[in-house]
Amino acid sequence: MPSDVAQAPGAGGLRTAPGHRGPDDPPPPSLGAPGTDRDPYPLYRTLRTSYPLVHDEAFGAWLISRYGDVRAALADPRLVAPPPGRTLAHLEDRTHDAHRALLQPALRGRALAALRAGVERAAYVLAHRLSERQEADLVAEFCQWLPAVAAVTALGLPHEDTARVREWCRGGLTHLGDGHGDLDAFLRPHVARRRARPGGDLLSVLSTARADGSHLPDETVVGLAGTLLGAGGEATHLALASFLANLLDHPAQLRLVRERPVLIPAAWVESLRRDPAVHIVLRRALVPVVTGAGTIPAGADVACLVGAAGRDPTRFAVPDRYDILRPAPGQLAFGAGRHRCLGVQLARLTAECALHALLEALPRLRWAPGGRPASAGLVTRGPKTLPVLLG
Repeated sequence: MPSDVAQAPGAGGLRTAPGHRGPDDPPPPSLGAPGTDRDPYPLYRTLRTSYPLVHDEAFGAWLISRYGDVRAALADPRLVAPPPGRTLAHLEDRTHDAHRALLQPALRGRALAALRAGVERAAYVLAHRLSERQEADLVAEFCQWLPAVAAVTALGLPHEDTARVREWCRGGLTHLGDGHGDLDAFLRPHVARRRARPGGDLLSVLSTARADGSHLPDETVVGLAGTLLGAGGEATHLALASFLANLLDHPAQLRLVRERPVLIPAAWVESLRRDPAVHIVLRRALVPVVTGAGTIPAGADVACLVGAAGRDPTRFAVPDRYDILRPAPGQLAFGAGRHRCLGVQLARLTAECALHALLEALPRLRWAPGGRPASAGLVTRGPKTLPVLLG
């Protein structure tokens, strides 16, 4: 099959690359269609059913929407993160494996116990600050703060710098080597101190790690630390906001996790499946890639529609329903396979500690009059406010 042609089962035969659509063919659906950022799910259904692999000229990428295809694409080493840079989650070949080997031990054992204690303390303080209030916005007063505090705790940075770090996180610290000047200047003295007197925190692990007998270069340590700080950014706080919104929408399930806290991890994973914070993950094909839906040309950008995959009815029964007892939710919100995001453990820990603290401090937590605000966004998505009654 020519590299510029993709087979799209269920879409009436061949779907051609830009410029090859027949004159009588209707234009394929596009992420740029009006209203998609308000409600993408009708478009997702059309794509999964009739256009499982299609080129979106307006968006400039091939769209993949079915669960199996998205999962395979996220784990495929031939599909890498496009410029401007590679993220920690998308590093390819031995570089990716080497950095995973450095970071994963830091989130186990004593370091993990210390991290959990710090995140629990932060969640407790933030939740109890609200306990004497009658109402609050949980996004502005809780969700936007706790992930940044978790990242600061993981790296062992001074807690008085949390507000500054939060602003950097909100600015998007995602790409290795991008070199945020202020962040670089902030982190380098901490790296030097950790090299001289290491502790049990993540920054100490990175600062004292050796490759081929030498310490990692400062710029590598700073880049990795910045990527972990990115886990305290928009995606994590939106995921946390959607998690709380789903439980507030379902009081019976909220009561169930209150009675059986062992269900909190399942409630978090189900929320990531139904309402991921990141709906579109971009990749670029290094070579022609044959998928279950067709062939992606070499050099093409690919949009993995995680938001569509999570509601694929061929994979999930009643996929629009939030169900914390759902068996094997199989969420893709933090990647899959070798590309699985290293921030997943930190994000999960943050969400679990958040809910524990809120359930303890706010036993009457419920929506304020007016109900749940609508989620919005195309690439990243979630509720912008969570107006709740506390007393």
